Amino acid sequence: MLILDEPTQGVDVGSKAEIHRLMQELAERGMAIIMISSELPEILGMSDRIAVMVAGSIVTTIPRASANADNVMAAALGH
Repeated sequence: MLILDEPTQGVDVGSKAEIHRLMQELAERGMAIIMISSELPEILGMSDRIAVMVAGSIVTTIPRASANADNVMAAALGH
């Protein structure tokens, strides 16, 4: 298992793409990856499941197929 906290924060676009490529490669090899990110487009693009936390507790888990910016933000804001 690999836990990444803001893995692309502060890096240039090329480095971000390389980090995403490495994450995808590891996932395809069977590694479980937990990514913590404040970038919603990154979360939507890289995740199989999205767990939304509010005040330190998971309030919902959204599968990739039904995840979009609106329902992730609604969950984060308690709606």
